Amino acid sequence: MKLVVEVVDAHDLMPKDGEGSASAFVEVDFGNQLTRTRTIPKDLNPVWNQKLSFYLDDPESLSKQSIEVCIYNDRKTFPGRNFLGKVRVHGSNIVRKGEEILQRFPLEKKWFFSPIKGDIALKLYISPEPKTPPPLPSPPSSIDINPSTGTSESTETAPSATESTLVVESKSTTKTPASSPAEEEAELIKEPIEVKLETVHHINKHQVSPQPGKSIEQQSPAAVPVPIMTYQQVQHGQAQGSRAEEYKLKDTSPQLGERWPAGAHGKGGAWMTSFYGDKFTSTYDLVEQMYYLYVRVVKAKDLPTNAISGSCDPYAEVKLGNYRGTTKHFEKRTNPEWNQVFAFSKERIQSTILEVFVKDREMVARDDYVGKVVFDLNEVPTRVPPDSPLAPQWYRLEDRRGEVKVRGEIMLAVWMGTQADEAFPEAWHADAASVQGEGVFNIRSKVYVSPKLWYLRVNVIEAQDVQPNERGRYPDAFVKAQVGNQVLKTRVSSTRSLNPMWNEDLVFVAAEPFEEHLVLTVEDRVHPTKDELLGRIALPLTLFEKRLDHRPVHSRWFNLERFGFGPLEGQQRKELRFSTRVHLRVCLEGAYHVMDESTMYISDTRPTARQLWKQPIGILEVGILSAQGLAPMKTKDNRGTTDAYCVAKYGQKWVRTRTIIDSFSPKWNEQYTWEVYDPCTVITLGVFDNCHLGGNDKPAGSGPAKDTRIGKVRIRLSTLEMDRIYTHAYPLIVLQPSGVKKMGELQLAVRFTCLSLANVIYLYGHPLLPKMHYIHPFTVSQVDNLRYQAMSIVAARLGRAEPPLRKEVVEYMLDADSHMWSMRRSKANFFRIMSLLSGTIAMCRWFDDVCHWKNPITTILVHILFVILICYPELILPTMFLYMFMIGLWNYRFRPRHPPHMDTKLSWAEATHPDELDEEFDTFPTTKPHDLVRMRYDRLRSVAGRIQTVVGDMATQGERFQSLLSWRDPRATCLFVMFCLVAAVVLYVTPFRVIALVAGLYTLRHPRFRSKLPSVPSNFFKRLPSRIDSML
Repeated sequence: MKLVVEVVDAHDLMPKDGEGSASAFVEVDFGNQLTRTRTIPKDLNPVWNQKLSFYLDDPESLSKQSIEVCIYNDRKTFPGRNFLGKVRVHGSNIVRKGEEILQRFPLEKKWFFSPIKGDIALKLYISPEPKTPPPLPSPPSSIDINPSTGTSESTETAPSATESTLVVESKSTTKTPASSPAEEEAELIKEPIEVKLETVHHINKHQVSPQPGKSIEQQSPAAVPVPIMTYQQVQHGQAQGSRAEEYKLKDTSPQLGERWPAGAHGKGGAWMTSFYGDKFTSTYDLVEQMYYLYVRVVKAKDLPTNAISGSCDPYAEVKLGNYRGTTKHFEKRTNPEWNQVFAFSKERIQSTILEVFVKDREMVARDDYVGKVVFDLNEVPTRVPPDSPLAPQWYRLEDRRGEVKVRGEIMLAVWMGTQADEAFPEAWHADAASVQGEGVFNIRSKVYVSPKLWYLRVNVIEAQDVQPNERGRYPDAFVKAQVGNQVLKTRVSSTRSLNPMWNEDLVFVAAEPFEEHLVLTVEDRVHPTKDELLGRIALPLTLFEKRLDHRPVHSRWFNLERFGFGPLEGQQRKELRFSTRVHLRVCLEGAYHVMDESTMYISDTRPTARQLWKQPIGILEVGILSAQGLAPMKTKDNRGTTDAYCVAKYGQKWVRTRTIIDSFSPKWNEQYTWEVYDPCTVITLGVFDNCHLGGNDKPAGSGPAKDTRIGKVRIRLSTLEMDRIYTHAYPLIVLQPSGVKKMGELQLAVRFTCLSLANVIYLYGHPLLPKMHYIHPFTVSQVDNLRYQAMSIVAARLGRAEPPLRKEVVEYMLDADSHMWSMRRSKANFFRIMSLLSGTIAMCRWFDDVCHWKNPITTILVHILFVILICYPELILPTMFLYMFMIGLWNYRFRPRHPPHMDTKLSWAEATHPDELDEEFDTFPTTKPHDLVRMRYDRLRSVAGRIQTVVGDMATQGERFQSLLSWRDPRATCLFVMFCLVAAVVLYVTPFRVIALVAGLYTLRHPRFRSKLPSVPSNFFKRLPSRIDSML
């Protein structure tokens, strides 16, 4: 197996040859294998289209390695090279051959002041060829390297055209302390070296000594251990292990805590040159600090007007290197107020000068220059929280050359800060400069609060004077109630009269503020397919009482507006000559918890009414650090890209991080806090691809753009130790119609702080939900329907926020489709049950071995223990509890050290048939062809047939037990009754210890005294009748 790096081209490189151009070549370093491309002379946009191959002996370790790609300028005036930029690609981003796509990577700097620009286009993939490692031929060949041409001449057969040309370079490993940055950047190549080694495509850097002018002999095979196994042998033993390792939780060691550069309170220039100092603060201690240059453009005054138009349409432009940000413009205003903030990441700063321009917007011609203000970044102050915001100052505008002050002033504030700054969420970010229009609002971080949900209970008691439209008949009346999109009906009244009665509860979900009305209609079922409206009333929800306990509320009569006066309906529709009344008992339930998520992953158990809330027992802090190795989710400019953001939900609080544009390894470093009211709750985090940025993004699939799910993580708080920081990389695993796929990793820092240990212990003995769920519980169907309605309301309300938290995001976070049928989930749940019963089954097998004397020593010890417990029965319960105590102490050594995560093996996701996955992702109702639906229906019938047989066998055994005393079989019942009489006399006369001792010794008797035939009680029980004979 080999790793292939296809170097396609580069764009907009920095000129380095002194003539406005560069002769660029690419050097790729993987592990200790180093190779390079040919040199393209005099071209700032070189095209190589060259493949570089590396031997990959352990595919499993690729996710822990990285590939470093460097671009250099090949100097001709004197030997050496200039650094043009580098790219580091994480090994987890490498795909198999056939899945590769062309990716463009912006070139990174070697250090802060490196003048680097441009990007490079690469294709990286794993190729299964060659299947065996390249052989080492015995006769070594001499390879002479020509530094002027960068090519190699060998006496052996040259590599194929698809492979890169071998180039060996000698790097200097020593540097003088006083060397300048320019000298460090120009890495000189010493004299040509003559290398004698086998004809392979790469040279290991540790095997080539950087000594110029000497011949280097490759070590003999005896000295260098060479793997003998072929790739197939390695793959066979590692395929399952690598897949399991890929889905595991990984430990990480991020540098958490808010650390400020030394001298932050002194001169402002310290942040440009020094790294972390010793000052710590506690506000953002679960994330890695990210430094930003903030520019607040407040307002301007006394701006000059245009000599032609006589007006001024001003706007401000902030320029830092290649980044430009503009404020909104005002028409005909010489004293504009913008109050906008611009943020530039320190990692991407390419200049030491910040320029703020004021310009006059022109509709046709080029915008007029008004003035500018220039700042030296070495003099920018640093703001350290919790300092107050930096006060803006007035600055006089300068001309283009910065020599003369011109008319007009602008109020600015420039400072260095972190993502903890209050200006960060609403600032314009340089790394998202490509987003325009409405997309700017969709990339910002935001905190949302779920609407306050209530259960609305409508008890329809009765109605009076219900007049049908047809005279001479009694109505088949029922009541239909509607709140928003929720519609419920009562049954048809069993009393056919003009005063029907129902006494039936209808339960709805309502959200504050109450925008909907309760609409009640009384209808007459005149035909199975036709209902006639007899009366209607609309009641505001604010009219009803809020109940905080189980005590009943007062009932009320409401007059209905009547419809249907026959031929006079058009003239008398609104005349209330005769009114129908309905008797209702309506209340808003405040003592229930309105569930908008599954009880298995519930994050909040508090009742609706705030008066019933308890004090919080702890604080949950989550640092959303970054993601690694995300898969491309859409295409943009004919290349794969991902615009990722993270959503976290716990209780009523939702948080959304900012969107990182065009990055497979986004870094958010945002920290959020929740109050915890119950430790047995779950926090859910999901990563999504933002498809609402405008432009030419093309999400996968057709139809309206939807934010694509990348993966989800759940963390149960009760599995966390208190006051401990967990830093792990969680695998983002999604199930697709093609199978399970890892979409990347989400790096988190989590800490659960307990405020009162006594309150936590107290909660473990109390119900999970409020007491009204147990005093007046809902049915299972009601719980499912109400949860779906609550989820729809939450999705609709959060979708109206700015930026919106869209419906597909809310449904994925709340597991909206968890109730749908899935063959995969059914298998997973079945094997979960079998795993639980495995301990009992193992115990029964052990006891059976004891009874059959498979291990005589164990059986004798069991006999001794049994006799001791019979003689001293008071030791039975203490022995059981002491045994469980010892097991608990023993298992403490093997306790889980990491939070649980998504388990593909437990979910039965790795061994699922593609058709079962296709069925799981099918819509409801189905949209598949009839033949496919028929096949799936037959498969479901076969599975249900087996379940039906098992359930029938269980029912048969229960009915046989009932027939012991039912005289269904007179002879069997007579025998059992006589046996009970004899047993009662014997047990009364004989001491219980003797009976227990005899029964135990009989059960543990030696196999010599056993028969291979079933026992008498078993034969008697199997002959008893059941009701299976009466079934059709």
